[in-house]
Formats: sequence, structure tokens, C-alpha cells
Amino acid sequence: MPSKSKNKYQQVKIEKFKTNDNIRAPELRVLGEAGENLGVLSLTDAKSRASEAGLDLVLVTENSNPPVAKIVSFDKFRYQKEKELKKQQQQKAPESKRVQISPREGDHDLSFKLKRLEEFLQAGSKVEIQMTLKGREKGMKDYAKGKLGEFLEQIETPFKQTREIKPGGRGLTTLIEPKQQ
Repeated sequence: MPSKSKNKYQQVKIEKFKTNDNIRAPELRVLGEAGENLGVLSLTDAKSRASEAGLDLVLVTENSNPPVAKIVSFDKFRYQKEKELKKQQQQKAPESKRVQISPREGDHDLSFKLKRLEEFLQAGSKVEIQMTLKGREKGMKDYAKGKLGEFLEQIETPFKQTREIKPGGRGLTTLIEPKQQ
């Protein structure tokens, strides 16, 4: 698994695959270049078929019995695995949105933010609601918590609160997500 880093130029690391002479299993289930099953072959037969085609023998699955190897260009195989890994990393990022409100905010502003929040919920996103507190407002956390509770009651789209209202950042935060029906 690749390490997470803020460096956008960091290379994606993939697990090391055994190729050609590094494979030690006596028998292999061999797949051809197009993915067709060539059957169970001895290691020497599989290597000779790969060399005849001008390709590499790559061990795909080591844990099965017999292990599975594929006759393919190793550079092409590695490129495809890196591409799959990057795609998986992009999919893992959850879609979450943030709505910021304030205890002194007017009704019109709150209704506008409520409308945006409901759009986010209907799109299936998790929404973090953050109530920012400034100056002396930080001493009135109970009042702010009540205002945040009132805001939550105004939401018409069915939702579940995944994180209770708690202090965080510059005020209070909570996390909600749409209810699965």
C-alpha cells in the first residue's frame, strides 16, 4: 500500500511481482497475453512460451494452488497496476461538504445555507456543519449549541447525525449524512 504524502510528485508504489527467473513454483496455471487460459504448465514450459512470444512471465497470484502466472510485457503490466492503484486512491476519498453558520446570522442567510445543505444531502454527500464563534461568543457555547440544534431541526431531507455536536476548530461542529432508504 502506498504511503500517503503531501508530495504530489511522489511515485505510486506497487507491490513487487515476481518475474521470469524469480518464480520458484514448480507448476503454474498460465494465462496468455489476451487472458486466455493455457492450463497448468511446468515452470520451464511457461518460461519457454513467454520467451518465444518475447514477453515476460509474471506471477500474478502466489497464494492459489497452483500459483497463477501471466505471459505479458512486465512494463505494460506494471503500468496497468499503477493506474488501478491510483484510481482506487481517488475513489476512497469520501465526498464531504462543509456548511459554516454563525449564531448571529440572519434568517435569510440561514435559509440560503439550509437550501445548499439539502442539495448536498440529496446528492449523497456527507455534510459537516460548523458553527463559528468569535470573541465573547466562545463563552456562550450552550446558546450556540441550541442555535445549531434549531438549525438541524429545520432540515427537511432525511438524515442521520454521525457525529454529535462537539467543540472543534473555531466553534462547534457536527457531521450528518443522508439516511439510506
